[in-house]
Amino acid sequence: MTRETTSFVYVTYIRSTPQKVFEAIIKPDVARRYWGHENVSDWKAGSKWEHIRANDERTVELVGKVVEISPPTRLVITWANASQADDPSKTSRVTFAIEEYDTMVRLTVCHDELEAGSGMAKGVSQGWPAVLSSMKSFLETGSGIDLFAKPKSALIAAGA
Repeated sequence: MTRETTSFVYVTYIRSTPQKVFEAIIKPDVARRYWGHENVSDWKAGSKWEHIRANDERTVELVGKVVEISPPTRLVITWANASQADDPSKTSRVTFAIEEYDTMVRLTVCHDELEAGSGMAKGVSQGWPAVLSSMKSFLETGSGIDLFAKPKSALIAAGA
């Protein structure tokens, strides 16, 4: 039986350079500042990468392999929860395409080969917009956004 897959694509424009956008994805000390995680690898095709929470516990939450890397314009990685890394049906793929666009950069993130209806598919459709908005804010202003913020309606309902 063939599993049904889905894709999530997000495009944003950032006042930055391709090199700075690429580094924001692969350099742990930069990613930590807008994502709260570090992407750790030697960034060579075929190498593993780990998505590590930037706190005292240093939990490895996501893992994968570097499929393709062409700095500063393209990075393709596989993506799986660390606890499901041995199950190929739970692995998806993320492609970062970075291109100069007038005086800015167009960043296209395509997360595909996602299992349709899965928790991962739902999670990335909510997670990527927040993470990439935070990256944009960080690169343009020096500060990321609060990735754990809640909608005002949720705060009002909670009496906050």
